[in-house]
Amino acid sequence: MSPTRSERPLRTVVRAVVVLVLLLGWSAAAGSAAHAGERAGRQAAVSVRGGDTLYSTGARCTVGFNARSGSTLYALVSGRCAQGARTWYADAALTVAVGVTAGVSFPGNDYASIRYTNTAVAYPGEVSLGAGAGTRDITHAAHPVVGQSICHVGRTTGYRCGTVQAVNVTVNYGGGTVYGLFRSTICSEPGDTGGPAFSGGTAVGIIVAGSGNCSSGGATYYQPVTEWLSAYGLSVY
Repeated sequence: MSPTRSERPLRTVVRAVVVLVLLLGWSAAAGSAAHAGERAGRQAAVSVRGGDTLYSTGARCTVGFNARSGSTLYALVSGRCAQGARTWYADAALTVAVGVTAGVSFPGNDYASIRYTNTAVAYPGEVSLGAGAGTRDITHAAHPVVGQSICHVGRTTGYRCGTVQAVNVTVNYGGGTVYGLFRSTICSEPGDTGGPAFSGGTAVGIIVAGSGNCSSGGATYYQPVTEWLSAYGLSVY
């Protein structure tokens, strides 16, 4: 048997194995890229707006409003709710990270800010009015005024409207006292904390406490949003 004839089949087999390995490697890379693209697509489809919920280990907080400082975006949430939490997610399974706690003030005040870090997620400057009810665009913020008509959205009781009853109200929590709140005629119930309160397209506050309930009647207390924006150098958009 000649050397030429014995080597040619071997080279052919080696070439075939190399080609197969290259094809398998390309297929694996393509599959990995496809999965990465799917993950990015899922995150790009996620939006977090006022009235939505953010999750952390052991915490679930409602976003009052989205705000910005330059090109950096933030969520405004209840300070009492955000205490002790660091990383925040858009889903209860804690798979889509969206931001980190930037500041908390409680007691004395009841507000916190979460700095958004995931640019694949959208953060519209609007609030959700509840399932099937659409959204409300928020363009600026203002101090509440007695007699002013406002609405709020609570995770438990949904979209409700009423009027401002009092400003500069003090509320004693179990964990401390909070000053400078305002009160409305709108009822609220456990689970509504953190929900946005607004008058038209104007942000006025977030729900922080309530008395009574929506069956027998009650009142709701809010952290004014202007104080909060000033403290962190933020603006709604």
